[in-house]
Amino acid sequence: MEYIELICPCHFGLEAVLKREILDLGYEISRVENGKVTFLGDWEAVCYANIFLRTAERVMIKVGEFTARTYDELFEGTKALDWERFIPADGRFWVAKATSINSKLFSPSDIQSIMKKAMVERLKRIYHIEWFDEKGADFPLRVTIMKDVVTVALDTTGVSLHKRGYRQLTAKAPITETLAAALIMLTPWHADRILVDPFCGSGTFPIEAALMAANIAPGLERSFLAENWKHLIPRKLWYGAAEDARERVDLSVETDIQGYDLDGEVVKAARENARKAGVEKLIHFQQRPVSELSHPKKYGFIITNPPYGERLEEKEQLPVLYRQIGEAFGRLDSWSEYVITSYDKAETYIGRKADRNRKIYNGMLKTYFYSFLGDKPPRRSK
Repeated sequence: MEYIELICPCHFGLEAVLKREILDLGYEISRVENGKVTFLGDWEAVCYANIFLRTAERVMIKVGEFTARTYDELFEGTKALDWERFIPADGRFWVAKATSINSKLFSPSDIQSIMKKAMVERLKRIYHIEWFDEKGADFPLRVTIMKDVVTVALDTTGVSLHKRGYRQLTAKAPITETLAAALIMLTPWHADRILVDPFCGSGTFPIEAALMAANIAPGLERSFLAENWKHLIPRKLWYGAAEDARERVDLSVETDIQGYDLDGEVVKAARENARKAGVEKLIHFQQRPVSELSHPKKYGFIITNPPYGERLEEKEQLPVLYRQIGEAFGRLDSWSEYVITSYDKAETYIGRKADRNRKIYNGMLKTYFYSFLGDKPPRRSK
């Protein structure tokens, strides 16, 4: 069995969540770094990781790693990698993205150009051809240079994994599906507990929670770039992983997942997104302001992404809004509340010091995931 090293990028600060997901799939972790987790697997692992991982941004095959402080070293290091192991003679290959941090080489366009030339030089010699038609499958590369260490990886995913395919309609300042899933997984919530998002927007938190509750793999209804790599990954491996995912689905699960928003059109969009995700029967959406938030039962969860006030006119409204959030929390008996926001006075106006505060980067925006912990429910008798 041929083993490969796979790299999965994720949101900074959420590496432990992704690591746990990969371990749950049965694969061995080789490295955990800022914003990515590397693990060992076979070609089937490419299929399972793409279909099942909820918190990874994409799945990449590590081609190699070397040190380069000059463009000559970059060229020779790239040329020395065994590209023919992955890319056939008719493959279309290019450096889709180059990132450099604290390194001598910093120009993305120069890095991309030189690495492409080096790949062509090697493959010309291997395949005994002078011209590449590149009419076959796509093989985009993603390259990171960190402190002069070049990590080269082939992207198997294509469109980022946060594009589940259900969110056709979005609200203002949406949270990505991968980030929403990771934040839910940071909490003790599970399918038999109440979950409410009073600022549901396009419905991402409730929908991701419902997908988890029904055990629906996030990549089940979408396609991946590496499905065209038939010389590496037989179609039967993709079919097998997808069939395994379908057999795990349980839409009969009973849930109490709710999403509220002040904007009626946004609520309609959230319902449509839930329908596309196949979980509309598991979520109750309603037009309702946070000031009217209530629930008769104990021990529920609030997981939400309230307005941050990125625009000046919105920022002026935040003290009143966050006071309303705090008052709503106060009416919920024994509930736990989890809030992601970049608003630095969130705790002040909510009126309570968070029990935990985790720094998370939502793209380039630094946010905080505040945990306000409620009482734990009594243990159930066996």
